[in-house]
Amino acid sequence: MDRIDLKILGSLQEDAMMPLVAVAEKAGLSSSPCWRRIQALIEKKIIRRRVALLDPNLVNVPVTVFVTLKTSRHDTKWMTSFAREIAKIPEVTEFYRMSGEVDYLLRIVVPDVAAYDRVYKRLISAAELFDVSSSFAMETIKYSTALPLNYVEI
Repeated sequence: MDRIDLKILGSLQEDAMMPLVAVAEKAGLSSSPCWRRIQALIEKKIIRRRVALLDPNLVNVPVTVFVTLKTSRHDTKWMTSFAREIAKIPEVTEFYRMSGEVDYLLRIVVPDVAAYDRVYKRLISAAELFDVSSSFAMETIKYSTALPLNYVEI
């Protein structure tokens, strides 16, 4: 990977629907070499997929809930089963296994508290849990899906 690839990645993180000619211009290339580089980044799995970011208010999921989970079970069978069940819940947009005091962290988006209560009931029926704690985001101060590229070693 070189500086040109980083410019391409930066442009695509900013707007994956940016026309190829615009990405190429920002990278200082013509369209064909830019396209080849993008294909190589896809083949190397640096670009995993291209998605559309939706406005949560306009698709009626304006409420973000961060949920921490603790369990007394830490065996592979339990974890695999639990992860499979959580993956089936569309409101869960992020799901992490954590170190420290909390075992799992989830980011959930819903229209309102009643909808979250329905998701909560699915969570507690998915597996045996020791503790479930929910925190409702009051305001989004920063939200980005772009990864910092300044750590890439060239």
